Amino acid sequence: MKNEPFNFVNQQDSRNFENEIKAEMESPIKHFEHELVSIRTGRASTSIVEDLKVECYGQMMSLKELATLSTPDAKLITIQPWDKSIINSIEKAVLASDVGITPINDGELIRLQLPQMSSDRREELVKVLSKKTEECKIGIRNVRKDYHNQLRDAEKKRVISEDFAKRLSVSLQKVTDSFTKKADEMHDKKAKELGHV
Repeated sequence: MKNEPFNFVNQQDSRNFENEIKAEMESPIKHFEHELVSIRTGRASTSIVEDLKVECYGQMMSLKELATLSTPDAKLITIQPWDKSIINSIEKAVLASDVGITPINDGELIRLQLPQMSSDRREELVKVLSKKTEECKIGIRNVRKDYHNQLRDAEKKRVISEDFAKRLSVSLQKVTDSFTKKADEMHDKKAKELGHV
């Protein structure tokens, strides 16, 4: 939430107001995007393992710094270490992580075969998705409420005219609607990935 109230003095048009609201509403959207990454869809994605910490060369390094990661098909992740001598360290890191997949190590390559997602797990993830979508919308509505209160106060104190306040209020609602729609679209895209549409 912003610390500085919007400066209504000398605001001849609503563009600055709109831009500031958009910048504020971008925050819950960005957070939501980050949250969506953590909801696994059952499709193979290197993001599931790329940040795993592996103990090698006397330090902890992330997997993406040590190997080529790829997804040859929707249910398989392959990890090809650049240095084969650390393949067992990588395997150990995968086993110790919360990935929940047993690695298959052939000495050259590690394969992670993703299990079929159960319908119960899918339902559970859809509930998590709905909850996170609602949290995002609450964030957007809180920004709207903050600006709406500032608008009302500025109009009451006669900093801005009633007409200008109405115009800004319409802008505020328009931006709010577009960000709410964006959150819904993000939700729908993820729900589709989960195979729940």
